[in-house]
Amino acid sequence: MSKTTEPPAIIRTERGLTISGTRISIYDVMDFLKAQYPPSLIRDKFNLTNAQIEAALSYIEVNQAQVEAEYAEVLQTRQEIHSFWEEHNRERFAKIAAMPRKPEQSVLWAKLEEQKARRIAQQQ
Repeated sequence: MSKTTEPPAIIRTERGLTISGTRISIYDVMDFLKAQYPPSLIRDKFNLTNAQIEAALSYIEVNQAQVEAEYAEVLQTRQEIHSFWEEHNRERFAKIAAMPRKPEQSVLWAKLEEQKARRIAQQQ
């Protein structure tokens, strides 16, 4: 049984432009490029082969305008999702905080309040 080794490619999936054979998107690579990580660290971070990271970098370079436009959309969507969940969690945490504490947990709550007071005192 012979195994064909195709060169890595960039494919479009439901998540956007992706390195074939992985779940790593070009936008994930772009995050690290924008943070000025060298390609070798990006490769290691995502456990990519040299050929895969080279394919991604080459695709980004050749299609820079398209990739930058899509990356901007991805960042906007990420921000919208982050804002939604931040608001959702704020409301949820407020509800949880307003719930009465169980008497059997009073010792634990006292210990937590003491640790919180110590942290606040150390920050000042």
